[in-house]
Amino acid sequence: MVTDLVIRARNGDKLAWDALVERYAPLIWSICRRYRLAGADADNVGQSVWAHLVDQLDKLRDPAALPGWLATTTRRECVRVLRATRGPDTAGQVPDAENIPEMQVVTAEQELLVAERQAALREAFMELPSCCQRLMVLLTEDPPVPPTEISARLGIAVGSIGPSRVRCLDKLRRHPAIAALINGDTSVTGENARPGIAR
Repeated sequence: MVTDLVIRARNGDKLAWDALVERYAPLIWSICRRYRLAGADADNVGQSVWAHLVDQLDKLRDPAALPGWLATTTRRECVRVLRATRGPDTAGQVPDAENIPEMQVVTAEQELLVAERQAALREAFMELPSCCQRLMVLLTEDPPVPPTEISARLGIAVGSIGPSRVRCLDKLRRHPAIAALINGDTSVTGENARPGIAR
């Protein structure tokens, strides 16, 4: 699928380009977060990465390797932005993209999978009824919110919190984005699945 999108984008297919951006923007965003970049800095990194891709799209030898290319380019852009914002005197304090230990163990495929899961969860959460959203936020706060406080804030009985949580989680699981992830994970972890092979 990635190969097909890259080939179509090379040929000027705007829908294919938009699909690439939609699919891989979470990957770029997640790498920016690892470098603790946000706001305008993360936006600048994203714009630079996509601009580089426009220039390099015809030169990619293996279109299927696009996620790895994007991950490497994003890391380099993050380092460039960090060095630019911190100034020349702190250049030695900004690590190279290749020298960050956590970056070495997380492959582009793993980063993409995490980003896709986060994007799906955000999408599904935003489509929950507001009562479910408020309940899930309170149930996941750190430190934990006592049940009596949840009851008071939401105006529900303490004994209703558990059943309401179950109903909200069921709605979350049934959302198409989450269902697709669950089904994808099941097919990947099946009998013939091998780690490291893209879906």
